[in-house]
Amino acid sequence: MEVTIFIKSLQDTEKLAKIISGNLFPGFILGLTGDLGSGKTTFTKYLAKNMGILDIINSPTFTILKIYNSNLDLYHMDVYRLENIGYDYELDDYIYGEGVSVIEWYQYILNMLPKELLKIAINVNNSGERVITINGEGRYEKIVKDISYRYSN
Repeated sequence: MEVTIFIKSLQDTEKLAKIISGNLFPGFILGLTGDLGSGKTTFTKYLAKNMGILDIINSPTFTILKIYNSNLDLYHMDVYRLENIGYDYELDDYIYGEGVSVIEWYQYILNMLPKELLKIAINVNNSGERVITINGEGRYEKIVKDISYRYSN
């Protein structure tokens, strides 16, 4: 299932993050893709806030992984730098762990990921709006339906 929504403000981004945060479970995997500056880390900041994480969230571009502790830990990954160097990093313990994995540039490690995950593509249109395409299979399909229903209401 797939849904497309338009984000016109930071408040809209926070609303989306809040809806998704209400659907999280241990082992949740969220893949983010979009151009540099499209809002992947901003979205992750709002998701963390709605998870009760008070730490400052910034991109793990150079460290690959940052861990934020909460009732449900957040594993924030930026795998952009892994595109052409292989999988030397031990990310499986986190991707298949009991926390929530948010993976920026997830398409670079598709072979490491399960088929079922929530995928969010962020594109910026000519008027500066974020065009968000969300899709998921299996248990994530229900979440996409929930986002579609709750975001529009």
